[in-house]
Amino acid sequence: MATKSTNADWLAQVVEETLDPELPICDPHHHLWEFVYSRVANRYLLDEILADVNCGHNIVSTVFIECGAMVKADGPVPMRMLGETEFVNGIAAMSASGQYGKARIAAGIVGHADLCLGNDVDAVLAAHVIAGGGRFRGIRHSCTWDASADVPNARCDPPQHLYRQENFRRGFAHLARHELSFEGWCYHTQIAELTELAQAFPDTSIILDHFGGPLGIGPYEGRRDEDFAQWQRDVTALASCENVVAKLGGINMELNGFAWHEQDRPPGSEELMQATRPYYDHTIEQFGPDRCMFESNFPVDMVSCSYNVLWNSFKRLTAEFSAHEKAKLFHDTATRIYRLDATV
Repeated sequence: MATKSTNADWLAQVVEETLDPELPICDPHHHLWEFVYSRVANRYLLDEILADVNCGHNIVSTVFIECGAMVKADGPVPMRMLGETEFVNGIAAMSASGQYGKARIAAGIVGHADLCLGNDVDAVLAAHVIAGGGRFRGIRHSCTWDASADVPNARCDPPQHLYRQENFRRGFAHLARHELSFEGWCYHTQIAELTELAQAFPDTSIILDHFGGPLGIGPYEGRRDEDFAQWQRDVTALASCENVVAKLGGINMELNGFAWHEQDRPPGSEELMQATRPYYDHTIEQFGPDRCMFESNFPVDMVSCSYNVLWNSFKRLTAEFSAHEKAKLFHDTATRIYRLDATV
């Protein structure tokens, strides 16, 4: 039985009919974990994600993104993150049995490796590929950093300008040899550094997470218009790198500053869509549907809305798009980038 999130009663105030329930969806960004009490869903394992993906939308596959779950308690430190890949691959194997429904959970797996190991990271990458059982697709090494104590830095405690460091780039250079993509998670103040990285490694596929993290808290509170203008310019420059694709979502976290979680009622899909639409419109305009994919970022974004409402908001956003464009945004770009037709 699925464990309810701590805000389940709040979310239950807004119930919507699922829009376009037959449209195939690949959710290319979610997490799996337990004992994460800093989030509204402290347990998010197979039962919990199935409760979400079975809410009415046609979720056919998903991609797991690293979150520091089930890291090994001992062994060589660089290899301890293999525990997460082994854990997720087990859940993926359960889902692949077909006994839990048609959705293939974690058909693709993106893990973490410390790319600052330089050349020594090669053995870690090779071990991840083996541990992933044919599902391992990439690495995320987050660089989210800000000087303000009011803005949370990444779990891996990155230094400022991580993506510019020589040792990081030596490690990054090994991704292409293993046919692994890179998940770029940065704040909007750091997008230019991701662009530099993409330009330096044109043969490595890079995925921009969560619109590049537009901040709306701490020193960025009340500056949305000013910061949006800079964000637009930086996203336009990043889109000129043909090896970069963009994830559309992950903008309903506390750090984005919309403060949905502080309201008496959660937003409906129309309100959610209208408030965040400028980010979607500009990114799709710059990257095009061939290089964009909607993401849930669950259960992190669950702090602001339900899974059903979130995907309804994406469908409202694309109401005037062609069927071909919708297919790319909701499914085809993700399955191509993460090579899900090659999973076992």
